[in-house]
Amino acid sequence: VDKTEQAKAQLSSSAKAAVVMETTSQRLLFAKNENQKLPMASTTKIMTAIVMIEQIGVDRLTEEVVVDKEAAATVGSRLGLSTGDKITYNDLLYGLMLCSGNDAAVALAEYAGNDLKGFAELMNKKADDLGLKNTNFETPHGLDADNHYTTAYELATLSNYALNNKTFTEIVGTKNYTITI
Repeated sequence: VDKTEQAKAQLSSSAKAAVVMETTSQRLLFAKNENQKLPMASTTKIMTAIVMIEQIGVDRLTEEVVVDKEAAATVGSRLGLSTGDKITYNDLLYGLMLCSGNDAAVALAEYAGNDLKGFAELMNKKADDLGLKNTNFETPHGLDADNHYTTAYELATLSNYALNNKTFTEIVGTKNYTITI
């Protein structure tokens, strides 16, 4: 038995499902229920950010948008947006990823997909492009929805893809950021 197999035998997790993946080769070092479909909660925001970054492009990140009533009324973890606030795409992305802002997720989705359903279609198209066959998105924030799920393996695959995006990596690697509203 090689050292990798010995290490796998010693790993355990109390999570329902888990994956440890070597990012370059995407080889699984540890897997537990890696193909079980489960709700993905706020990890949804990884796809929200990637779709937004790729939809608007880095040249438009400084464009300002106006927050509508639906985004401002979004529950759960929030950036703290109010109806009529003016904020850049860039600041919304930082609020999405650093504050886990559900309100920022809705504001971004409304601009990129015209509405939440349209944005879910963009997210599912990207999932399909990445070969994520056991993943389905209904919301940009991950609040409970009947048909909103992924697997540990596919979440690891998405995360690996996202971490190869320079803008995404900058955002999630930031410790402090000032958002202007």
